[in-house]
Amino acid sequence: MHRKLAVPFVLWCAACAAPAAQPPVIALPPQSPAPAPVASAPAPPVAAVAMPGEEAVAVPISPGNPVWGSRVAPVTIVEFADFQCPYSARVESALDQIKTMYGADIVRIVWKNNPLPFHRDAKSAAEAGAGVFAMAGREAFWKFHDLAFKNQASLGRDAYLTWAQDAGVADVISYRAGLEAHLWQDAVDKDLNEGKATGVQGTPSFFINGVLVNGAQPFDSFKKTIDQELEKAQAKIASGTPAALVYTAMTNENHKNTPKVPDEDSRDDTKTVFKVPVGSSPALGNPNALVTIIEFADFQCPYCARVEPTLKAIRDKYGDQVRFVWKNEPLPFHPGAEPAAEAALEVRAEKGDAGFWSVHDKLLADSASLAKGKDPDVDSIVQIAVGAGASADKVKKAIDGHAYKKILQADQDLAEDFQANGTPHFFINGRRLVGAQPEEKFDAIVVEEVARAQGLVGKGTRPGGIYDALIKDGKGPPEPEKKDLPVGLPPNDPARGNLHAKVVVHEWADFQCPFCGRVEPTLAQLIKDYGGRVKFVWHDMPLPMHPDAPLAAEGGREAYAQKGANGFWAFHDRLFENQQSIKRSDLDSYATQMGLDVGKWNSALDGSTHTSEVEADKKAANDAGIVGAPAFIVVPGSAPGGYFISGAQSYSKFRRGVERALVEAK
Repeated sequence: MHRKLAVPFVLWCAACAAPAAQPPVIALPPQSPAPAPVASAPAPPVAAVAMPGEEAVAVPISPGNPVWGSRVAPVTIVEFADFQCPYSARVESALDQIKTMYGADIVRIVWKNNPLPFHRDAKSAAEAGAGVFAMAGREAFWKFHDLAFKNQASLGRDAYLTWAQDAGVADVISYRAGLEAHLWQDAVDKDLNEGKATGVQGTPSFFINGVLVNGAQPFDSFKKTIDQELEKAQAKIASGTPAALVYTAMTNENHKNTPKVPDEDSRDDTKTVFKVPVGSSPALGNPNALVTIIEFADFQCPYCARVEPTLKAIRDKYGDQVRFVWKNEPLPFHPGAEPAAEAALEVRAEKGDAGFWSVHDKLLADSASLAKGKDPDVDSIVQIAVGAGASADKVKKAIDGHAYKKILQADQDLAEDFQANGTPHFFINGRRLVGAQPEEKFDAIVVEEVARAQGLVGKGTRPGGIYDALIKDGKGPPEPEKKDLPVGLPPNDPARGNLHAKVVVHEWADFQCPFCGRVEPTLAQLIKDYGGRVKFVWHDMPLPMHPDAPLAAEGGREAYAQKGANGFWAFHDRLFENQQSIKRSDLDSYATQMGLDVGKWNSALDGSTHTSEVEADKKAANDAGIVGAPAFIVVPGSAPGGYFISGAQSYSKFRRGVERALVEAK
């Protein structure tokens, strides 16, 4: 982490962690894995190209880069990202809040491709996006961009052809030929080389008028830097710098004044002690060891496998002075990781910790065989577990039934609490070390910790209490973000679930927002798991960059007026199932299919009957500082507010908010 930026740890997809020579910085904001995306805006109707001379700037911009915003905007954000990186997708929420708050005349956003080598579809997706831009322009590119992030699990040639056509590429035959011939590879490679030259180490990475900001930062972190740069830009313009030259002047100046980072580990705070509990996790080594190394890892992660010889060297060197603890953090883009973790825990249940570490070694040694493409290779995982002495039937049953789901959730919650997002991620007596670092990086901390522990022993700390004593005053997890409910909400917004529940999940969303659509399966799972204990309330939040969203919101209100909550939710589901088709004619068709009174329907939509309700929801949210969608507040009981969740977050994020609220509501 670049301490000079004074920002929190952030999600940064050097995804599993970089090789030992270049360990990544992977982390997240204190409150969450990072805000997840709200809908990306289409390009505004202004000239949005690179200015002459910008290709020679410290962070260059060329006509070959897709741009959103005005070419003379005082603040330019250059983003290096990867279409397969989950954190590049999640940061879209913050970027769209930026677009909404500042607008195209104040902020310009420039896309550059930085496909990471361990994301197998990232390079092809980057070439596909570059092809859309080359053949159909910037507006088509941003549509492709949104579709790629919305359907990240479906990256591939067939999908690119469909998305390109949907985005506006008319000559699909030529586009296909261009993909097959790698016609746009040079454009992607150019971006990659520029990223290396400017110090990009992972994705997403941003330069705000040349100021480096790493990772999927929350909106407030971006806002702080944008406001600083905006003030400086306005001062330059006032002193005579032409608006068209502000980016060049400020970027070169900021880049020149940014201290160089000599190596990766100087970014990581290895001095702060974090209060990470050992709990009942698998442990290897002396329980009274002077040094405890807790590893958050993933059995399919190649860098977790790569760091194993280093960890063995530490064990051989320090013997009983070091204990190792394993915490499961199966990453969502590794399909074999979660089944492998289930299998390893079943081996532990049958054969104890010795069995666990045996299968641990076997799984990591054969990590490439844990998945077949995008599916787990369960047969291979079962065979590896059987090789460690487990029952094939029990292992298969554990995988199929998710027998150790709660243990995995607890480990993942702990990883989220301590910003250990990305694998491998270590805490050495509570001190963070990120990635597949070389042996000397581990050794430097272990030597210091042995001395620190020996000092405590010399003062009378009992052997079994060394670790607890060392982390006693350590930094705990951050408090979850809270927000008061907005004032002025309509009293009877659509609701579902147990209408008398003590916990209420309030959602602000937009029917045209792809990320509002993306969060729907997560909400469906919440309803399935907590429907009897939680009420869900919908609030309209049509975003200004979505022209069809306001009328769709009014259509939902009319469905509610005619057929109550059931009618609203049926209409809601219909819109999210057909997000690309929500113009007036489409809405009319859905209303007819649902059996709504067409006369009343036309009268309501033509006469803007429900505009005031939609605007009241939106105004209340904006007044409370909610400017993006989807956004949620999980409220316990009659409390004035609750846990704030911004964006299409993971199920874990919602589950934890609901669980906390349920405890408080008792």
